Amino acid sequence: MPLHANRQAFLNGLYVILDRQAAQGRPLADVLTAAAEAGARLFQYRDKTATAAEAYRQALRLRQTAADRGAIFLVNDRCDLALAVEADGVHLGQDDLPLVLARTILGPEKIIGLSTHCEADVTDATAEGADYIGFGPIFPTGSKPDHEPIAGIEGLRRIRSLTHLPVFAIGGLTADRVHAVTQAGADGVAVISAIVGAPDVAAAVRAFMARLP
Repeated sequence: MPLHANRQAFLNGLYVILDRQAAQGRPLADVLTAAAEAGARLFQYRDKTATAAEAYRQALRLRQTAADRGAIFLVNDRCDLALAVEADGVHLGQDDLPLVLARTILGPEKIIGLSTHCEADVTDATAEGADYIGFGPIFPTGSKPDHEPIAGIEGLRRIRSLTHLPVFAIGGLTADRVHAVTQAGADGVAVISAIVGAPDVAAAVRAFMARLP
């Protein structure tokens, strides 16, 4: 499936991370559908416990659901899975495959994002050719109990001048915190629990989008 011609136009705003554990039994395809119908256009599939076969089946369904709605679909961590389902790209953590090798595997047209937690991470990601970065955690988060030290709003403000890349703030993001992070320089917000675990996914998406520039 072809990548959107103007992919940079999608690398801002609301970024919904489809985490199976955060969904608490709700089908991720249903979450994606509700979020997309409410206006979300950028999604990532994240599952730290699925077998390879389970992850493939889930990612394939989500990829098709996203494509049907004109949305960008990325896979967390795994370049092989991203290739297998023809995802638009991959999001890597600091302990995953080095970005330069991921680019060799995926090619120049795929999106590669990278999680960053400090100034050195940000400068390295920029130099190595990431398409965007996630920076955080900005606030305490329950989605990743073993997270890096809290970066805070001031940390986000400090790294903004270090990169030209789109920056997504991540970690403990709620709708009422959107203004603070965008004022500090974030191009968008990456959200897990506040959307995937919300009783009304569409309403949660609309609440976030109403506060984004």
